Amino acid sequence: MLSAFQNAFKIPDLRKRIIFTLLLLAVLRLGAHVTMPGIDDEQLTHFFGKLAPQGGVLQLYDLFAGRAFSQMTIFALGIQPYISASIILQLLTVVIPYLERLSKEGPTGQKKITQYTRYGTVILAAVQGAGISMALRNPGYLGAGDIQVIHAGIPPAAFMFVTIVTLMAGTTFVMWLGEQISERGIGNGISLIIFANIVARVPNGAINMFKSLFSTTEGSLELVQVLIFLAVVVAIIMGVIFMTLGTRKIPVQYAKRVVGRKVYGGQMTHLPLRVNQAGVIPIIFAITIISFPTTLARMVPSAIVQDIVGYFSRWPMYHIMYAVLIIFFTYFYTAVTTNPVDLADNMKKYGGFIPGIRPGKSTAEYIDRALTRITLVGAFFLAGVALTPYILSEHLGVPISFGGTPLLIVVGVGLDTMQQIESHLIMRHYEGFLKKGKLRPRRGR
Repeated sequence: MLSAFQNAFKIPDLRKRIIFTLLLLAVLRLGAHVTMPGIDDEQLTHFFGKLAPQGGVLQLYDLFAGRAFSQMTIFALGIQPYISASIILQLLTVVIPYLERLSKEGPTGQKKITQYTRYGTVILAAVQGAGISMALRNPGYLGAGDIQVIHAGIPPAAFMFVTIVTLMAGTTFVMWLGEQISERGIGNGISLIIFANIVARVPNGAINMFKSLFSTTEGSLELVQVLIFLAVVVAIIMGVIFMTLGTRKIPVQYAKRVVGRKVYGGQMTHLPLRVNQAGVIPIIFAITIISFPTTLARMVPSAIVQDIVGYFSRWPMYHIMYAVLIIFFTYFYTAVTTNPVDLADNMKKYGGFIPGIRPGKSTAEYIDRALTRITLVGAFFLAGVALTPYILSEHLGVPISFGGTPLLIVVGVGLDTMQQIESHLIMRHYEGFLKKGKLRPRRGR
């Protein structure tokens, strides 16, 4: 692996791409520490300290923003509005014929969808910026008491305007950084931004864990707890890698076609169906849905509502509902993004067929049946990854931010980036991360 990294910096084009990516990620982390105008940093810490037990959506935002949300910086919204706009457009593609036609028009249609996604990002950033400014001006609605986060003397209308414009500009700039990384850097820019924000929180969590390990106060960690925790983390990471790369390969045979004097087709290939087809989206949806009642309960001062929400927030009801939502959204998102009928029609169009299965309807039913079975495995895997770290850290008392969502994102983005670097190395006859034999660089390259 070390030689692969050395080879990566021997290729001028790849070296420029890697350095360009690192520089833009450094700009991202620098902007994540610039606080918005009119915010009292000390009171802001108390404000989010009161909201800490609420968790849920706020923790998810802070996770994707690399603590920029809890510090209310110019990148507080991060790339989250872009992700939300992309998901909304992807879901609308299924129900709106115009968007469905655009998605099938290749690069031209994709360019148009990207443009709509940018517009949606700016609109969502404006709406969320208005909501954040109202929450900061009225902290009592969120159960944060009478904490005054805004400096005294600032007119409410001016603060709302500055907040909306700042957050819109910050989100637009982060989106531009991601697009520049995708175009001129290495890896997927949007994914790498989330990756960098998540990884930026690891050192602080590790420092807190080791401080607690060497502390002599009551409730400090023991060495056995830390070792068990690290062992489980490594095991889960290995499982995430295995399931992320896991696919169900359906054999596909293409018939021979004679065009003039040339013979086309006749080869055997396969249709890969990923076990974790939905990625991390089901966990994000589940966190959003399950956190909504808690947020609503904080705004409604009713004893009955508080008791009902408190009952469903305790073990084991919370964890059961969380797992059920993850499984449901895994099937839902897989059904939205993968259409067996379209796969069967495209296969039939180009003369392909699954051996032993009739083309057309029978092929679609076969793919749907295979997809349903492997999605069940992926759904239980996502539920297990999301719940196991949470239960583990709760019982072991390890003070580190660790969950299924960051693990899936970090591992998935890391694998995708390594595969892109690998393709550059192999294309230039260098050894990659996955060695399949000795390859020597050509002279003159």
